[in-house]
Amino acid sequence: MKTIAATEAKNRLGAVLDAAQREPVVIRRQDRDVAVVLSMTDYERLRSANIRVFLELRDEVAAEAARAGLTEARLARLLTNDGA
Repeated sequence: MKTIAATEAKNRLGAVLDAAQREPVVIRRQDRDVAVVLSMTDYERLRSANIRVFLELRDEVAAEAARAGLTEARLARLLTNDGA
């Protein structure tokens, strides 16, 4: 992964965008990594993976709740102030 200073990124934005098509580019400011520029293809791949993992987790939680006998009505009661 390529790393460049924030000033260089500002001055050479076009080159940074071109480089990001090949690999992510880390931008550093004051000796700290502050941002990453990546291609839309990489971004969409990461976004899709995150959504897929979230949906899998949601399904696992729902299945576990159903096995434990948690219904929507019971959940609604638990979420009220009295929890009865």
